[in-house]
Amino acid sequence: MTAERREVPPDAQGTRLDVYVSESMPSVSRALAARLAREEHILVNGNPAKPSHRLNAGDVVEAEIIHPAAISAAPEDIPLVIIYQDEDVAVIDKPPGLVVHPAPGHAGGTLANALAAQFPRSAGVGGRERPGIVHRLDKDTSGLMVAALSPEAHRSLQAQIAARRAGRRYLALVPGRMRPEQGTIDAPIGRDPRNRKRMAVRGVAPRDARTSYQTIELLPGYSLLEASLHTGRTHQIRVHLAAAGHPVAGDRTYQGPPLPGLERQFLHAYRLSFAHPKTGQDLQFESALPPDLRRVLDDTRHA
Repeated sequence: MTAERREVPPDAQGTRLDVYVSESMPSVSRALAARLAREEHILVNGNPAKPSHRLNAGDVVEAEIIHPAAISAAPEDIPLVIIYQDEDVAVIDKPPGLVVHPAPGHAGGTLANALAAQFPRSAGVGGRERPGIVHRLDKDTSGLMVAALSPEAHRSLQAQIAARRAGRRYLALVPGRMRPEQGTIDAPIGRDPRNRKRMAVRGVAPRDARTSYQTIELLPGYSLLEASLHTGRTHQIRVHLAAAGHPVAGDRTYQGPPLPGLERQFLHAYRLSFAHPKTGQDLQFESALPPDLRRVLDDTRHA
């Protein structure tokens, strides 16, 4: 880690923070500058600021420059449940407990490592550390993901997700009764200033986030919801439901209520739809609740 300090000159008046840092600090790319800003490693006049923050002449910019370690997803023989595959895409039913891609603290044993082994042609698609990955599920969230097996598929799927043309629906069990029973939660999400492992509505450097939900079953003391993503922020459904006063059951991070036999959050990506990157055909997939969530749901129904 290195530390840099700059005073913004008059000719940089109005420049975005991430642009200024990348231009004035040669070892920092714009992408790295944006990440460092989101993680509060860059201060403007002593305070964290968003990557898009517009600077004024005379502002003091201080940066702790932390370059990410080079991590690559080496092939590993990890079993996967693959429900569809062709030369362009693979749809995986991810089990709980599986991290999606390598990161500090999880250098191996991830979905990306498994994809590198089962689909060697995906190597380098989207980057060495995340071959084939176009979207994420949290470690303890189960369900459907699509992986790209070619650069063309990667570009197409990322564009569909960014344009909200790919459908991602989840089942979530929450305490109480949502009022209204269906609606949309529109609240920006950023890093929780009190706990860097959590996200929060209107946290540090918040980004737009929208989640739609509808109640599909009322149970004693709980509701089973279907939630749909319009954006893809970290922990989005979990954060939005917690902010609404109905944290996902079993979610220790966001104070979801514990249930006997539930060792993780009750959140399952059960429906996935997208247009095939090559043919344009509409593809739709569905995943049944895994045994642990099905058992908890049955017990709650009969409580």
